[in-house]
Amino acid sequence: MQFAVVAHRTSETNDALAGAAASLGLPASVLSPRDALRTLEPGDIALGRLDVREELDGVERGTEELEQLAVMEVVLLNPPSALVAAHDKLLTARVLRRAGVPHPRTWLIAEGAPSPAPELPVVLKPRFGSWGRDVVLCPTADKLDRELARFAQRPWFPAYGVLAQELVPPLGWDLRVVVSGGRVVGAARRYAAPGEWRTNVALGGRIEPAAPSQLARSLALEAAAAIRGDLVGVDLLPLGGGFVVSEVNGAVDFRRTYALGPGNVFRNAVHELVRVAQLRRAAA
Repeated sequence: MQFAVVAHRTSETNDALAGAAASLGLPASVLSPRDALRTLEPGDIALGRLDVREELDGVERGTEELEQLAVMEVVLLNPPSALVAAHDKLLTARVLRRAGVPHPRTWLIAEGAPSPAPELPVVLKPRFGSWGRDVVLCPTADKLDRELARFAQRPWFPAYGVLAQELVPPLGWDLRVVVSGGRVVGAARRYAAPGEWRTNVALGGRIEPAAPSQLARSLALEAAAAIRGDLVGVDLLPLGGGFVVSEVNGAVDFRRTYALGPGNVFRNAVHELVRVAQLRRAAA
């Protein structure tokens, strides 16, 4: 039985997941979707790690290959439906709302669509976004109008529009919880860089180990189950005495500092993925 991380590039996280699988005695590698289709056989495990496109105009190519792997009876984790539900933030909002998971109110602003009147302040963001790119805070109507005019020039805007999302008052940090196989395996607090309200590491944010509360764990598990993701990161924003789910990341990047206790977070994540894969293979 092989374990393949299906992605278009190596990364610290992808390599660590493959290395963890190898440490558990499984032949493991990071494969492109096409290479996975040529290499994997029935009973092997494929973990979908397709990310958002660099152009912010959808999910990376490879969803068709993932679907073909499932037809070939490869055990597919993070299937295309889950990846799209995580990466398309409008779909994420709808899925979480239906599941009763707390999430900021979200409006779509698009050409030809009825123009909503979101309550200020709001956060504007691409439907398919990552790395904190093109995420802006609009506290006033003038700022909102200026940013909408700017976004209208983006190549992705005609097809997808832009999202306006209720602002959860930023406190300078959020909590990322890593869920694997329906269990919490890692967490970290992410702190915004000085002068920045977004916590993305790509924007200079820093991370520290964190022990998530039972409430945080429960919300993360509910969000992961709602989108049916097998390995996801759930970003939680503090609000009052609790949290709201900000985003779900289907190709979540994390580090060894996310470990809960002395264990290896990647090894624990893969252990849970293999457990789930074996259960699904037995039930097939």
